[in-house]
Amino acid sequence: MRLDRFLSETSPLTRSLAKRALKNGEVTLNGEPIKQSATQIDTDNDVVVLNGERLALVGVRYIMLHKPVDVECNARRGLYQRAIDLIDLPKADRLQPVGRLDVDTTGLLLLTDDGQWSHRVTSPRHRCAKVYIAELAEPMEGAAAEWAIGQVADGLMLDGEETPTQPATLRLLSPTQAELTITEGRYHLVKRMFAALGNHVNSLHRSSIGDLALDANLAPGEWRELTADEVALF
Repeated sequence: MRLDRFLSETSPLTRSLAKRALKNGEVTLNGEPIKQSATQIDTDNDVVVLNGERLALVGVRYIMLHKPVDVECNARRGLYQRAIDLIDLPKADRLQPVGRLDVDTTGLLLLTDDGQWSHRVTSPRHRCAKVYIAELAEPMEGAAAEWAIGQVADGLMLDGEETPTQPATLRLLSPTQAELTITEGRYHLVKRMFAALGNHVNSLHRSSIGDLALDANLAPGEWRELTADEVALF
C-alpha cells in the first residue's frame, strides 16, 4: 500500500494532508523519517508513526447501538445527531447503519463497515425477522384484537401499495402495547400497518433482529462491539 494512502486510512488525514505531513517530517517508517508519499509499505510488518503515534489499519467493525430518540441514521449531517456520532471509534464515519430506524424510533441498530455482512442482514431473500414493541394510542382488546392479529397474519394492504404485507406476527402485551414481528422493510412499515388497523403508534422500539437481541445492559445512546458468535448469527 502507498504510504500516503495508509496515512489517510489510519488517521484523520486526507491524502493531501498526509502528503503535507510527510513533507513536514511528521512521519517515520521503521524508525526513519520519510517524505516520499508513493513509498510502498508492508501493512502487516512495517511500523509507521505519525507525530509519535503508531498507526494501524482499522479492520471491519460490527457495532450494536441502543439508538435513542432524536438520532438519525443518515450519513450526512441534518437536523438531528447522527448514529455514527455516538460511536467513539477511529474512522467511525466509515460505519454504515444496517437498515434504518426512524428518528423517533428507539432500540437495536447495527452498524458495520462490512458491506457483505450488512447485505446478509437486510436482504429480503433472507427474511430476517425484526421485532418491534409499539405503544399504541388506542387499546386493542377482545374481538378487535383477535381481528387485528388475524389481519396481520394474513397480510395487510397499505395505502399506496400494490401488494399486501408479508405475513407477520402480532402479540398483545397489554391493551396498548403490542409486539410485532416482521420480515420485510418497507418505508415506515410498522406505523403504516397499525394505521391500516385503525390505530396510531405513539412510540416504537426495536428489540431484536434475527436471533440477536438488544443488550439489556446498554442504556439509550450506548454501544458495544458484537462478539464473534453474534456476528456469526447472520
